[in-house]
Amino acid sequence: MTQALRLATQRLAQTSDTARLDAELLMAHALGVTRSAMLLGRGQEAEPAGFAALIDRRAAHEPVAYIIGAQEFFGLDFTVTPDVLIPRGDSEVLVEAALAARPDARRVLDLGTGSGALLLSVLHHLPLASGIGFERSAGARAVAQGNAGQLGLSARATIAVGDWTKPGWAEGLGHFDLILANPPYVECDAPLAASVRDHEPASALFAGPEGLDDYAILLPALPGLLAPGGVALVEIGHQQADPVTAMAQAAGLRVTLHRDLAARPRVLQMQISPKEGG
Repeated sequence: MTQALRLATQRLAQTSDTARLDAELLMAHALGVTRSAMLLGRGQEAEPAGFAALIDRRAAHEPVAYIIGAQEFFGLDFTVTPDVLIPRGDSEVLVEAALAARPDARRVLDLGTGSGALLLSVLHHLPLASGIGFERSAGARAVAQGNAGQLGLSARATIAVGDWTKPGWAEGLGHFDLILANPPYVECDAPLAASVRDHEPASALFAGPEGLDDYAILLPALPGLLAPGGVALVEIGHQQADPVTAMAQAAGLRVTLHRDLAARPRVLQMQISPKEGG
């Protein structure tokens, strides 16, 4: 098995910046154990059946998370399929900011819930809260519902049909203590890694020539969805802080920027600005 891992790592180094980790995760998946268990106790076993086919898929740029059908996020395990974006560590900044901003939140809305990673991570840490995952993709809704079930959150997480490109999309949702959103924000002609461009859902990535089209729809609706003292947290591209902040301020929201671990702008925290003289 050690030899198989070494050869797989050498092959994947041509297409992946995390070749050794990818090879280990795929080996563990082929063995049906966790990566930790494999590294601790299975170093001398023979190469498992199917491992070479998994490496072939990764060498063709298919993301590891889609191959194994799972991704860890904020300490929780989520099922993922090509119907949803793969949850990434950078988005954990949004969850951390949400929990810090409103640890007393009782009602949460996740706009474009995808796998449910943002909503379910927040609900996991707020046991008195309930939430709605707003999602237009039937495939993504099925994934989010499955994740809610496996995390024991089905009773508190409703995955609802919703499309913010349709008129009146926000009507009837009510008001929320926390609103979460990781909308599409990639420019249509942006150069992307093949693993992203060819495998992750385009509808969850691209948002017009400047990557701002979805913000232009979402931000003006936020004041009408926020409960008194409510907070909205929206993920942004690292070059979008200024234009998205300007949109938020035009919608009557005051903005606080949160950066990721690489010190790049990552999340805008928004609240309704107090009226002058109020």
